[in-house]
Amino acid sequence: MKPRLFAFLRAINVGGHTVTMDKLRRIFEGLRLEDVETFIASGNVMFTSPGTSLPALERKIATRLEESLGYEVVTFLRTAPEVIAIATYKPFPEARIRGAGAFCVGFLLQPLDAAGKKSLTTLESAIDHFKTHGREVYWLCDKRQGESKFSNTVFEKTTGARVTFRGANTVAKLAAKAGTT
Repeated sequence: MKPRLFAFLRAINVGGHTVTMDKLRRIFEGLRLEDVETFIASGNVMFTSPGTSLPALERKIATRLEESLGYEVVTFLRTAPEVIAIATYKPFPEARIRGAGAFCVGFLLQPLDAAGKKSLTTLESAIDHFKTHGREVYWLCDKRQGESKFSNTVFEKTTGARVTFRGANTVAKLAAKAGTT
């Protein structure tokens, strides 16, 4: 059985870039990926692939997306079991998560190194809190996201690592889909 994979794409339908989910699905199918399904219009794609090298597949997808769309789309792949583990991981006490204005997961290509983790601590504020775990960074914002000065761009400039963030609710919904495959 081919593994179910999840692609989290950076720069889809933000910053003036608009991509229909139908077009995104066709790009993935053009790579001979199967059972392609998009989930909300923010660059979440589920599919199966016979390939076993996730880093090579990440690069292949990112290259094809850039060729097709005309701009860089960093691609972060996770397996179904990884998505389930990410969704169930609790980096903060449950009461803090429930009371937060925003709780998001940032997908990285590789775990932050010591310098990246140290620089991440400089982004902590009265309302922004971060925890890393594997290739993910968890962001808890005590207020609404719009009230924070934190962003993907700030993260990347500060840590030197590429990232894309998703709301924890979106990740939980994807994990539910991962559990049914």
